Amino acid sequence: MGRGFSGLITMPNLLSIYHNLPYPLRVLGASLKGYQLHWWRYGTETEDLVEAALERDYWPQKRWEEWQKERLGYILNKVATEVPYYRDQWRKRRTQGDTASWMLLENWPVLKKEDVRKEPKKFICDSSKRKRMYLEHTSGSTGTPLSLWQSKETLRKSYAIYEARVRRWHGVSFKDRWGILGGQMVAKPDATTPPFWVWNQAFKQLYLSSYHISLANAKDYHQAIRDYELKYILTYPSALSSLARMFQDLDLPVIPLKLVISNAEPLFDYQVDLIKQSFNCDLINTYGISELTVGGSECKYGNIHLWPEYGFTEIMAVDKDIVLPMGQMGRIITTGLINEDMPLIRYEVGDLGSLSNKQCECGRSLPVLEKIEGRMDDVLISIDGRRVGRMDPIFKADIPIKEAQIIQEKNDQIRLMFVPADGFDHDDVLINLIQDRLGPMKVILEAVDRIPRGPNGKFKAVIRSEKVVIPS
Repeated sequence: MGRGFSGLITMPNLLSIYHNLPYPLRVLGASLKGYQLHWWRYGTETEDLVEAALERDYWPQKRWEEWQKERLGYILNKVATEVPYYRDQWRKRRTQGDTASWMLLENWPVLKKEDVRKEPKKFICDSSKRKRMYLEHTSGSTGTPLSLWQSKETLRKSYAIYEARVRRWHGVSFKDRWGILGGQMVAKPDATTPPFWVWNQAFKQLYLSSYHISLANAKDYHQAIRDYELKYILTYPSALSSLARMFQDLDLPVIPLKLVISNAEPLFDYQVDLIKQSFNCDLINTYGISELTVGGSECKYGNIHLWPEYGFTEIMAVDKDIVLPMGQMGRIITTGLINEDMPLIRYEVGDLGSLSNKQCECGRSLPVLEKIEGRMDDVLISIDGRRVGRMDPIFKADIPIKEAQIIQEKNDQIRLMFVPADGFDHDDVLINLIQDRLGPMKVILEAVDRIPRGPNGKFKAVIRSEKVVIPS
């Protein structure tokens, strides 16, 4: 979830101009854009909103249930009567004799991301002023743009909740000096000399490019993080763990940080170890999407707490639209509650996960997202037809590889692309680890210098080809 991204210039023509400016003018351009975004996200009410969110952390469970029930009823009625996409849907159902109440969530169908992508304006409430709202284009995991509208009020509420439950829970603030490793092209793609970053004065933020990380550039990144005196870093875990490994390979000194916040990718144990070793700090995981229907953050006891103000979360079966009991793994389905200008009902996030009703040791009453198994599109299919999610246990074995990507090319064939470390001689071990989880399929090992990133700079640990047949 990109709750801290600076929103730098991304239009191709403006990006070309930006790249050809001297560095001080790039800083000016990034900072001016930053001040504009700061106005959207933060205001005089921000601290009060943060304090209110922190107070709600300890509401009794019954109070949260009553609050969500009331808010959900308000949203469902508004959506059914004021949002063109849903209003047309309900009118059609009525003409066909359907008398189901729209005030009950179970009477609503699951919404696919592709439906929102096709006609995004149809999801905007009639009473909302689209031209006065903030338009965000997000590529998500596919690289295909998705248009989302949010009012200033919605943005300020959402950023205050993020501030409270990501930063303040762990002793940092948006007012501190911080860094981000993300997918913005802040340096020319072919740049071979620093800076591979840009300073955004509005957010006191150093935006570091995830595209230019290499052993040749690692010392420059190390020096920049020290020179800018960053207190914490928000990052794609694949990017910072790769950088951390390079710091260790070059025997560079540890850079003490207060916190590292993992964002937008699955977080693996080997990445946690690398990052903690190089930055001597706490590392927390976050969960959420730009559509603002779900958000969550990790407390100091290692549990990801969902934010009830963002949305109502259900877990549905993989192969049919039925809600599963608490604790069972399935599709994460969310109904947005915070953005009443573009509310999405029973929205399929695209991830697999499970909820828990356990009481966390931190004492907060916020619900717990027990497991996240990753993208539904990336779940592998075993020889006997099982769906297999996280494959990171194969990296926990003591095998000298820097990073790897598992690609299922056919139902009976896996290709493992990996970056070997010094002393690698474990072909048989890797093949056995994969076959232990997926069955006796063909495993092709392919050593590479670097695993390619997606169009948004994200790393995908698992890819399933369209050629793979998914059992019904």
